[in-house]
Amino acid sequence: MITFSVEDYTGQVQTLELPGDINLSLMEVLKASDYPIAATCGGMALCATCHLEVVSGGDRLPAAGDAELDMLDTLPNATAQSRLACQIRLSENLQGARFALKAPALV
Repeated sequence: MITFSVEDYTGQVQTLELPGDINLSLMEVLKASDYPIAATCGGMALCATCHLEVVSGGDRLPAAGDAELDMLDTLPNATAQSRLACQIRLSENLQGARFALKAPALV
């Protein structure tokens, strides 16, 4: 089992525990857990509506790819810890991590 925490837009934190052998992205897990993520592009790193901040555990995640970095560069509220949930695959690397949903940027 993989356990990690998610902070929603209001600051409320929930711990999620999932089997490690399911082939889903973090975005898919968050949508299935009823978090208000639009995921407009369906996980192709084209819309940034699944923008989140890695509060802890980011050092264990694979590096962001070029498409993800390009999309994050368009966000005025992106930080060095910003990632797109659609580009993070559920794996043991998420064990103990904490993520905070970022409110969609109004551009």
